[in-house]
Amino acid sequence: MRIPLLVLNFNGRRLLRECLPSLLAAAAASRHDCRVVVVDNSSTDDSLAFLASQFPEVEVLRQPNRGLCSYNRVLADLGDPLAILLNNDVKLDEGCIDPLVEPLLPGGPKVPTARGRSLGECFMAAPLCWKFDGATYEGQKTSIAWHGGLVRATSHFPGHEAGIHQAGLTASAGAVMAVDVAKFLVLGGFDPLYLPGTLEDLDLAYRGFLAGYHVQHVPRAVAYHKGQATFGPAFGEAGCGQLALRNTLLFQWKNVRRPLHRARMAAGIPLRLLADVVRSARLPLERRWAFWRALRAAWKLRGELYSAAFQPADAPEAERDFFRRFHPREINGARNRVAAQRGQPRAVRSDEPLAIEASRG
Repeated sequence: MRIPLLVLNFNGRRLLRECLPSLLAAAAASRHDCRVVVVDNSSTDDSLAFLASQFPEVEVLRQPNRGLCSYNRVLADLGDPLAILLNNDVKLDEGCIDPLVEPLLPGGPKVPTARGRSLGECFMAAPLCWKFDGATYEGQKTSIAWHGGLVRATSHFPGHEAGIHQAGLTASAGAVMAVDVAKFLVLGGFDPLYLPGTLEDLDLAYRGFLAGYHVQHVPRAVAYHKGQATFGPAFGEAGCGQLALRNTLLFQWKNVRRPLHRARMAAGIPLRLLADVVRSARLPLERRWAFWRALRAAWKLRGELYSAAFQPADAPEAERDFFRRFHPREINGARNRVAAQRGQPRAVRSDEPLAIEASRG
């Protein structure tokens, strides 16, 4: 099967130099017909000249700078059945590709009914991801829960350590994902509402869940992610945090329909605004009023929310099932049941607050 490895790049020549050799080695080691393609988002550095001189075997597709949304057009034009989408600050283990795409192949796993709707085919798969040091876990066995009126998606929930090598469902992907192209396009791809970025992958995974699909965590596939290599220099730590807050609000306003969840939002947002006031005097100027700024930025985009929102008839029930399946307690509970069958130690169970985690960038 023909599978392109699509690398999204914007002014990332130094990252391409470091990361492309591992992608080319992984492509060559796969039993599939793989090729590495750089999707260049109108870089203004010498990325294109560098690729032409140092990696002539790598195809380059030039696109306007639309962040992850550039993949929407590229996947529609290429016409391949599967694709692997990568940030430009990602390395792959040589044996990563074949296990990563396995759940997407014909005859892949279907998820039986468990505390809710039955899910059908896999439409996205995520590898076990480490930082570049090879020892610090990044994800992508992702949980989702509420804290302070906001949805928090993180792979670092209490007790996660016990399950990072266990395959299963995940709420989202991250800097590396394999996708079923036809399903990706039917779902509408990445939503430009979130530009310049963060949470697009969670939004896509959630829409896939509503449509009856699922996302698989595949720990036999291993990747390495530098993290914030593009967004960090562009926006700074405070700017990345504010963007994550803005997009969290947009995700909730777009997708949340259950009365209980809306009540959580209604109660939590005023408390966060008040906390901003209380903390403002103790924070440096660039970090003051972060939630107020995020709320104002999200409010300006409210007119774009509902025209593209995908909400099937059973959305409230599916929403409840999504938050149940991917709550840390449920993830740990499912892992504990498997561990008990194998005579292994139990994972931790906890309701501790979760740290916010920008999913890409």
